[in-house]
Amino acid sequence: MDKKVILIIDDDPDFLYSLRMILESKDYLVEEAPSAEDGVKQFKAVNPDLVIVDLMMEEIDSGTNFVKELKALGTDVPIFMLSSVGDQMSQMTSYADIGLAGVLQKPVEPRNLLATVEKKLS
Repeated sequence: MDKKVILIIDDDPDFLYSLRMILESKDYLVEEAPSAEDGVKQFKAVNPDLVIVDLMMEEIDSGTNFVKELKALGTDVPIFMLSSVGDQMSQMTSYADIGLAGVLQKPVEPRNLLATVEKKLS
């Protein structure tokens, strides 16, 4: 069975590291990108099975712009947005409208993260 590839985009190296440790503990292959721009390049290079992107990076809504860019490429890969303002975000906009599979709250709870990822990739 092939390992599933998960692309994580976040500008916080410590956070990337912690997500990598959680996901690799369940045998996922993890690719990282420090910005939305690098995320798009990585996406095209590795063709991941799932994407996790931070809402707030170098620009205020770079996560949302990243999602729009991927959707413009015609992908149906599930994309999860990381947000420290998750509840607020779901009230402001329906995450499905911008093409997200869901929103993950920061700080991420490892069990929730793994359950969400497993459910989406099974």
